[in-house]
Amino acid sequence: MSLAFLLARRFRRAKQSSSGYVGFISRSSTIGIALGCAILITLLSIMNGFHKALEDDLLSVIPHVEFESVSGTLTNWREVKRRAEAHEQVLAAAPVMRITGMVQQQRRFYGVDIRAIDTSLEPQVSRVTEYTSAATWQAFEQDPEGVLLGAGLADNLGIQVGDKLMVIVPEVTPHGGTNRAPKRLWLTYKGAFAFGGELDFRQAYMHLGRAQQLMGVEDAANAVRLRVNDVYAAPHIAADVGFELSEYAYMHDWTRSQGHLYRDIQMVRTVMYIVLFLVLAVASFNIVATLMMQVEEKRAAIAILKTMGAADSLILRTFVWQGALNGIPGAFVGALLGWLMATELPSILQGLEQLLGHSLLAGDIYFVNRIPVDVQGADIVLVTGTALLMSLLATLYPAYRASQLAPAASLRQS
Repeated sequence: MSLAFLLARRFRRAKQSSSGYVGFISRSSTIGIALGCAILITLLSIMNGFHKALEDDLLSVIPHVEFESVSGTLTNWREVKRRAEAHEQVLAAAPVMRITGMVQQQRRFYGVDIRAIDTSLEPQVSRVTEYTSAATWQAFEQDPEGVLLGAGLADNLGIQVGDKLMVIVPEVTPHGGTNRAPKRLWLTYKGAFAFGGELDFRQAYMHLGRAQQLMGVEDAANAVRLRVNDVYAAPHIAADVGFELSEYAYMHDWTRSQGHLYRDIQMVRTVMYIVLFLVLAVASFNIVATLMMQVEEKRAAIAILKTMGAADSLILRTFVWQGALNGIPGAFVGALLGWLMATELPSILQGLEQLLGHSLLAGDIYFVNRIPVDVQGADIVLVTGTALLMSLLATLYPAYRASQLAPAASLRQS
C-alpha cells in the first residue's frame, strides 16, 4: 500500500476521533453521495422502463406506419400492400378499416375506436394475439360476427362472453362525409384484450368482411398498416413508400400519434442527467469543506512531514486519497442501494397499490397502468463513474492548498 494512502487513513481516523463536527461533515458527504447515486439510478431505471414499455408494448399494437385513404376507401389496398412490402425496411402490411362509433349494452354507451381487421394478416403487423388468450382469439377468428373489446371497456359495460353488443357507427358517404342517420349492428362479444393502458378503454376489433358489408363496400379498406424493422426510421419509410403509391393517401406514422410520449420520456431523462450532475456536485462540496477544515487542523503535521523530506506530491496524494475515502464508499454503496431499490420497486409499488386500493397510474389516462422499471448496467456505471469523478475533482483544490503550505509558517500558526 502506498505511503499516501496510509497517511490518508491515519488522518481520517484522527479526524473522526478528535473533531466531531468535521467527522459529521465527512460522514454527511459520504451519505449524500450514496443517496444521490441510489435515487438517480432508481429514477433512470423508471425512465428506461417507460421507454421500454413504449417501444416494446405500445408500438406492438399501434401501427408503425399507416396509409389512410383521402377519399374514404383505398381503391386497391392489395397494391398498396404489395408496394409497401417491397420496401426493404417493411416487415409486413395489412388492411384495416378504422371506424369511430359507440357501443351500447343495456343503457350504457361508450365511444370506441373500432379496427376492422383481416384476422389472418393482423398478427403480422401487431402483437394483439399476445394480449388475449389463444382460446379468445380463436373464438373471435372463427365468428365473422364477433368483436373483441379492451378489458377496461368490457368492465365498464359489464358484458359477458357471448352477449350481444350493439355498435353504432356513422354512415360514411363516398367522399368521406356522414349522413345524419347512423348505422346499427349487433355483434357477439368474444372476449377482451388486456394491453394495460388507455387502449383498453377505447379500442375494439371486428372482422374486416363484416365492416365492408356494414359500410357497403366490397373488398375495400380505408387504410393499410405497416410494421417496420426500425421504428425510429418510420417517418422516412412512410415517405419512401408513400411517394411510390398510385393513389392519394394520408401518411401517418407513430411519431405523429404517440411521438409526444417519446419526447416526454427523453426530456425527463435529460432532466435526470442534469439533476445527476447537480446532486453529486452539492454532495461533493461537503468533501471540499471537510478537506479544507482538515488542512487547517493538520498544518503542524503537514509541516513536520515536509521537514522530514515529504515532497509536495506526497502531501497532495495524501489529501486526494482522504477525499476519495469519502467518495468511493458513497458511490459504490449508492450504486448497490440504487440497484436494489430499482429491482424491488415493482413489488413495492404493487404492495402500495394494494394498500391504497387503487392504481398509481390510471389505465384510462396513461398508456400503461403500472410504473415500469428497466435496470440497465450502463446507467449504474454512468452514475457511479460520475460520482467517483466529481469526488476526485472535489479533492484537488484542498489537496493542492495542503501541498503548498510552508513548514515554518505552519508551525508558527499552530
